[in-house]
Amino acid sequence: MKNTGQLSRRGLLAVAGFAGLAALTGCGSGDGEADTKDLSKKRAGAMKNYGAGDQFKATKALTFTILHNDMPTYPMKRDWLFWKEVTERTGVTLKPTSVPASDYDKKRSLLIGAGDAPLLIPKTYPGQETAFVSSGAILPVSEYVRLMPNFRAKVEKWGLEGDLDSIRQADGNYYVLPGLHEKVKSGYSLSFRTDVLKKHGLDLPTTWDQVYDVLKALKAAYPDVYPFSDRWGQPTPGGALLNYLGPAFGTKAGWSYANTAWDTKARKYVFTGATDEYRQMLEYLRKLVAEKLMDPESFTQSDDDAVRKLLSGKSFVISANPQELVQNYRYNLGKQVKGATIEMIPVPIGPTGEVIVGSRLENGLMVAGRAAEGDSFVAMMQFVDWLWYSDGGQEFAKYGVEGVTYTSSGAGRYKVADGISYMGSDPSAPKDLQKDYGFTNGEFAYGGSWALVSSSFSPDEKAFQDAMAGRKLLPVDPAHPLKADEQEQATLWDTPLKDHVTQNTLKFALGKRPMSEWDAYLAELKAKNMQRYIDLHNTAYERFKKEHG
Repeated sequence: MKNTGQLSRRGLLAVAGFAGLAALTGCGSGDGEADTKDLSKKRAGAMKNYGAGDQFKATKALTFTILHNDMPTYPMKRDWLFWKEVTERTGVTLKPTSVPASDYDKKRSLLIGAGDAPLLIPKTYPGQETAFVSSGAILPVSEYVRLMPNFRAKVEKWGLEGDLDSIRQADGNYYVLPGLHEKVKSGYSLSFRTDVLKKHGLDLPTTWDQVYDVLKALKAAYPDVYPFSDRWGQPTPGGALLNYLGPAFGTKAGWSYANTAWDTKARKYVFTGATDEYRQMLEYLRKLVAEKLMDPESFTQSDDDAVRKLLSGKSFVISANPQELVQNYRYNLGKQVKGATIEMIPVPIGPTGEVIVGSRLENGLMVAGRAAEGDSFVAMMQFVDWLWYSDGGQEFAKYGVEGVTYTSSGAGRYKVADGISYMGSDPSAPKDLQKDYGFTNGEFAYGGSWALVSSSFSPDEKAFQDAMAGRKLLPVDPAHPLKADEQEQATLWDTPLKDHVTQNTLKFALGKRPMSEWDAYLAELKAKNMQRYIDLHNTAYERFKKEHG
């Protein structure tokens, strides 16, 4: 499989006329294999000439069942405008089976296992589907994307073939229709008390070396203070910080840690926690802690404790996301510290340069295997394509009905109607877009063009995301799906290995274990079957490449 910077896939055919039934073919075992399947008796309610950009409208009234992830922040209501408008626009009535978010994963598994799952099963993250593949309980949806012109158009336009390859199973198919993003959306970085920096003639840093210099200058000015005291360290020590620090050193860590890492030079998988890049990241952290520039409690303290230190002047730097920056740090600092200002910076640049790492796939939709036997199967896939993947469907799912819940002035400019709050934008508003209307529901509204995704950004988030989006996107790791027996074996090794890396990451960073013991640490990993684990994944990679290109 060829995996280039554009994430293109060997054998990808140019698709002319998305209204047709031409299929994408390539690395996987044929996203067009459904061409050999007779769907002539499964077109009840389907549009004859449905293409990208068309409004889907069933030719007869249809009802599809759907599993609904009921969020406590906006509990499902049967009288949501969302349900009514879906039916008016598409001729499809959605019949939800509501499951509390806290029990969603467990209930989904039970329903699928019993053969009682609704036809549409959203809010499924790539990887969660693996357990259901061998039973045939869920559909190999890649065999039917020829019925989904909007999905195919976005995959080709945004170069998402490599991303899709990464979620294929051993048979070459993928079983989740994921949310598709035009660009990677970054979430976290460092924030700095800019009033304190200004007082001491310091600029906001742009590199990790400069972060060290700024922290050192702050330590000199405030010797009794840890300049940097962080949060989001529970349950994963240093989860957020390592998540965005790792890529700067060419590795994966924190929340995004995985035992497998693709070595682009060697063209094989290696064990992440044993690489030189991972060690270099640890050495940087160790230096911050050793010189008392970073609070050693950063890796494990509660979020509340970390924020209290910031608000009380016991620290000046903390991890942030755009929402916390505005709604927590800036708001509370403004009340407690006269003249205090704080800014979130683009992720500092490290040895790997100005790069951004991440998949442009999000949680998505599984389809029950029995759906393909229904006489309205084609119409169902057309409906899914419109609601989840068309520009019009995505705009509708996010903002609702123009003139009722929002107005638009074009060019990605949307304004929620007066009297309606959007994600807390107007706490005094009598109505809420999610709670009272059912829009911006995480089950239906995700992904899309950068214009749509960024339309709801605050000025701070827009500046941050635009800066990050301009960086070079590194290709995703190539596909290496394991067979069922291999997956069972890998699972036995995976957790003990990951736990050992996590424990020793903390020990090395805090100076509780000297870096001179790195080789001993590697030997411990090997004793926990590190090499056998990696060999298993490399075997899977070579097999998939041979069988599917």
